[in-house]
Amino acid sequence: MESELVSRAGIPFEAISAAGVHGVGLRRLPGNLVQLGRGYRQAGEILKRFKPDVMLFTGGYVAVPMALAGRRVPSVLYVPDIVPGLALKFLSRFASRIAVTAEQSRSYFSKTKDITVTGYPVRAELTTWDKAEAARRLGLDSTLPTLLVVGGSSGARSLNRALMTALPELLDTMQIIHLTGRLDWEEVENHRNSLSSYGVTPECVRRYHIYAYLHEDMSAALSAADVVLARAGASVLGEFPLYGLPAILAPYPYAWDYQKVNADFLADRGAALVVTDQDLPDRLVGLVHELINDPERRARMGRAMRSLAKPGAARSIAELITGLVGQESRKGERP
Repeated sequence: MESELVSRAGIPFEAISAAGVHGVGLRRLPGNLVQLGRGYRQAGEILKRFKPDVMLFTGGYVAVPMALAGRRVPSVLYVPDIVPGLALKFLSRFASRIAVTAEQSRSYFSKTKDITVTGYPVRAELTTWDKAEAARRLGLDSTLPTLLVVGGSSGARSLNRALMTALPELLDTMQIIHLTGRLDWEEVENHRNSLSSYGVTPECVRRYHIYAYLHEDMSAALSAADVVLARAGASVLGEFPLYGLPAILAPYPYAWDYQKVNADFLADRGAALVVTDQDLPDRLVGLVHELINDPERRARMGRAMRSLAKPGAARSIAELITGLVGQESRKGERP
C-alpha cells in the first residue's frame, strides 16, 4: 500500500525485509528474526548509498532495521496515534527529537526526551470546499443530509457489512458516500445492484454513491459530509478536525488499544460517538439518525472537532527535521 501511494507522489521508494516479533508465536519467531536481520543488512546498504543527514520515522516494525542500521544518524520520530506502538517505543531510544499528535502522548516516553506536540499532518491536497460546490463535484443532492462512510484503503469488512444491512433504513432520509476499500469493492457493488430486492426505490438507490478509494476528490467528500462513520486510525485525529466533521467511530477491535484510545480522545472532547465493532450492526441506524436529525448537536460536535485541528502540523514536523540538519552542520563548523 505504501509503495503505491509513494509512487503516486513521484517519490523514490525502496523496500526492505521486516517482520513483527511481538505476539507472533514461537513457530514464526525464528523466521521473523531472520527477516529482520536481512532488513538490517538491506538498510545498511541503502544508508551507504543515500548518506542521509537526518531520518524520519513514523513507526511500525518495518522501521526497526533502518533505525538500528542508522542509529548514529540524527532522527525525528513522529507518533501519529495517542498511544505509541511497541515499535515506536523501541525506536524512541534512538530518536533525537520526538513529535506527537497530542499532549497526552508525552506520558508514554522518558521525560528526558525532547518532545514537541505538532498535531497530525494532513495531506496538502485536503483543503476545505464550499459545501454546495463539494456536493456538485460528487453528484450529490445539496438538499439532503450526507453520511460519509470510510472503510479504509484496504477495507473494513465488518463496518462495510453493517452499513449494507442498514441501507434500506438510511437511504429514505439521506444520501451516502461509501468508500469501501479495495477488498470489499466487488461485494458492495453487487449489493448496491440488488438493493431493489430489499424494497429500496430507484430514487433511493441513486443516493448511494460507492467508491473503492478517493484520491483527488477526498476533500470534496469530507466537505460535503454532515456525519462520518469510520474506524479510528490515527488519521481521524487530523482529517476530521480539519473539516470540523462530527464522527461515529467504530475502533478496529484487533488493533490493541490504539484505535480505542484515539476514539475515546475525540469522544471525551465531545467531537465523536464511539461504538464497538460488535455492537455496530445493532446500533448503526440509531446512531446515524440520532445525529442526522439533530443539527444543533452536530454543530456542537463540529465545533469541538474543529477546535482540535492543527493545520500547521506538517510544517512543524518539517521544522524539527531541518532544525536537526542545521544543528549537525553547526557541530561540524570550526570555532
